[in-house]
Amino acid sequence: MSASAPRSYITPTYSPQPISFSRGEGSWLYTADNTAYLDALTGIAVCGLGHCHPQVTEAIQQQAQTLVHTSNLFQIEWQEKAAESLCTAAGMDSVFFANSGAEANEAALKMARLYGYKKGFKQPKVIVMERSFHGRTLLSVSATANPKAREGFFTLDQDFIRVPFADIEAIKQVVQNESEITAVLLEPIQGEGGLNTAANGFDFLADIQALCDQNDWLFMLDEVQTGNGRTGKYFAFQHSTVQPDVLSTAKGLGNGFPIGACMVSGRARDLLQVGSHGSTYGGTPLGSRVVHSVYDVLRQTDIMQNAKTEGDYIQTNLTNELKSLGVSTRGYGMMIGVVLPEQTDCSNLVDDARTQEQLIVNVTGGHVVRLLPPLNLSRDESDQVIERLTRVIKHTLA
Repeated sequence: MSASAPRSYITPTYSPQPISFSRGEGSWLYTADNTAYLDALTGIAVCGLGHCHPQVTEAIQQQAQTLVHTSNLFQIEWQEKAAESLCTAAGMDSVFFANSGAEANEAALKMARLYGYKKGFKQPKVIVMERSFHGRTLLSVSATANPKAREGFFTLDQDFIRVPFADIEAIKQVVQNESEITAVLLEPIQGEGGLNTAANGFDFLADIQALCDQNDWLFMLDEVQTGNGRTGKYFAFQHSTVQPDVLSTAKGLGNGFPIGACMVSGRARDLLQVGSHGSTYGGTPLGSRVVHSVYDVLRQTDIMQNAKTEGDYIQTNLTNELKSLGVSTRGYGMMIGVVLPEQTDCSNLVDDARTQEQLIVNVTGGHVVRLLPPLNLSRDESDQVIERLTRVIKHTLA
């Protein structure tokens, strides 16, 4: 911090870019002087309907004037409506509302332990994937592969077995060596790990579910980032034929309002009972109404189809523009990874995109530009993302 910079009272767990936005509308963020920035990140996959979506804004305003919080000591009408909507969208039986994706995954992992306890296991274990990211609570960060997120926290490594992403044979090998496995937890697409997708798309999910069925494990999917229309389906697993026992989500669930959810069906249906888990703020009248509002927008419009159409358009055009430079793309819908050559120095790319092109992106996995635009991005805005990012990448690779 320079001598002239004002002191910040915020704990320095982040390194924010030197810019602040005063308002947002649709796909755009604006600074105080009204400079417009095209947001291809949406708060890291959060504002899937764009900034200040009118239907969601109206729901927040109306509910904030009516009733914000009562606690789960009482029935909450909007929570019941939100739960029915979400479980209908996912084909699940019931939902526990939390405050974040990490808390939703914490609930999932607690259920995996409880499942093992009921089987009489002394130290139940969960199979997780290399390069995964599941959150920053102690249990969820223990399931996470990111070394920087884990360092110094004495993670609970003895509770997890890590295998390469989507590697069915590696999971089969684990069966030969471990007897107290209770679950497999994975992201259908690894967002933080570099937008990693399986070579066979989503087909690998059926193979993993089959192993879970054979061994009586919980089949648990982390759709914190991939859910709520992001990949062109309500949930990414719906690109396949599988049905999870446990499904977590957050991010786009509230379009900016902080809320998470952990849904159950099948083997996990009756694991949580009265008193076994809870959250003071989970599923407030305000948060639940927002969830229900987002559901209505996703169901009553063609926004998920638009996410697929425009996402495919962006990938195709970026590939055509950049393949001669050794650049490729991967992902589904509005969850796109632009993969630069592995040795590329991307240290200035995010700043260059912002300062030179007024484009908001980030880099994950070291050399993958992550695009998480609004699901309702227009064709003109898609063209602008393509043109602006192409110039940034060509400058980076020059």
